[in-house]
Amino acid sequence: MRNFAHPNYDKAMIDIIINQTLSTLKSGDTILYPTDTIWGIGCDATNTQAIEKIYSIKQRDINKSMLILCSSLEQVKEYVDSIPDIVPSLLSESKHPTTIIYPKACNLPNALTAADGSIGIRIPDMDFCKKLLQQFGKPIVSTSANFSGTPSPSCYSDIPQTLIDMVDYAVPNLPIFESKNSSSKILKIENNGNIITIR
Repeated sequence: MRNFAHPNYDKAMIDIIINQTLSTLKSGDTILYPTDTIWGIGCDATNTQAIEKIYSIKQRDINKSMLILCSSLEQVKEYVDSIPDIVPSLLSESKHPTTIIYPKACNLPNALTAADGSIGIRIPDMDFCKKLLQQFGKPIVSTSANFSGTPSPSCYSDIPQTLIDMVDYAVPNLPIFESKNSSSKILKIENNGNIITIR
């Protein structure tokens, strides 16, 4: 877990950044932000126009779904038909950030979900994301900060400046946001309850 216990951590500065990020999300705009895995592009996951803007920025096929971040399983319940009983143990036992693909999304735009109606959701174990999600009160889109077809960035310096310039607000690249993580583990739960490891 990356938290705010860092020698260069300044609580007031982080609060300003979170407020600017929240303001951007509430305005229906896009953000570049650090997650518990890699830097990502995000927006209000319930805002169709903002979601379509991310597809445009990334030059991503509209038929390729994107995952979302939620603050807790309680929040996840609002956006999926049901949470299988095995999910809490899957998440608690995982040693890596884990995205669960649920078979049936609810209360989310069609532009965000897969053709079969499924949705990938991760609950990040990272102070910045947790605080942002809790204060926003809604899920946030999380897709890697790269143009479609190019490698995902392993660090902020790998993100193309042209992409950074296209989002409405970019969270500053602070030392506390440095990540040594890679993309998350992905597990898909099928309608019959079977679990498939996607990545």
